[in-house]
Amino acid sequence: MHLGVASRESEMALLAFLRDIPSIGGSLVIMGDLFDFWFAWRHAMPRTGFRTLAALADLHDAGVPVVWIGGNHDCWGGDALRQETGAHYTLEPWQGAIGPWQAFLAHGDGLREKEDAPYRRLRTVLRHPWSIAAYSMLHPNLATRIAMASSKTSRKGRARDGGAGLRSVGGAQLAALNGPSLVIHGHSHVPTLERVGRGVYANAGAWYLDRQFLRIEDEQISRLEWQASGEHVVLDVIERPVEK
Repeated sequence: MHLGVASRESEMALLAFLRDIPSIGGSLVIMGDLFDFWFAWRHAMPRTGFRTLAALADLHDAGVPVVWIGGNHDCWGGDALRQETGAHYTLEPWQGAIGPWQAFLAHGDGLREKEDAPYRRLRTVLRHPWSIAAYSMLHPNLATRIAMASSKTSRKGRARDGGAGLRSVGGAQLAALNGPSLVIHGHSHVPTLERVGRGVYANAGAWYLDRQFLRIEDEQISRLEWQASGEHVVLDVIERPVEK
């Protein structure tokens, strides 16, 4: 979603979608980069996205589990996001069963072996406790201005490779012995739903560009587009592969 640079209209559409969640699903997974920049100081947090955080807290209070996989823009979520929203916030990929699906969910930053090697080195520095402690000493207004200015290239449009790099990573996971039957990434901003090998690879894209989401059911996974009317247009459907 990249709240902070996304339009007001996109955020209002997201809020309407979140209000619909209890009627269309039993849980919600956020695939990262909900914020264009997030940092939790001891006594302050960004004003951006306040209503969205409140909507997530409402989902938790209504008994709808929320899993939030941190991305490269909202990786400093920490305890603040967990405490304020009730979401299960994690920087690690999520692995487990979603109904009969064996799923592997990851934001996708740093997964390409060669292309992302420089970023992985930078990420190690940015997420180091010393770096976080030093950044927390900056005034929130100044810190936010610096972060927003430095993140322009990684939030614009789609991945230059059209999502092929992450799809290749996902395909290798699906082909592995005892690998998952479903791999979902974010990060590339390229909506995708396709059968790869013996499993399914998917990406919901970016809400501020497409307003799409994935719906996982026992026997199928669908890619849908949210409409202002509250309706959901089905774009693609893939049946769950059955092992022979």
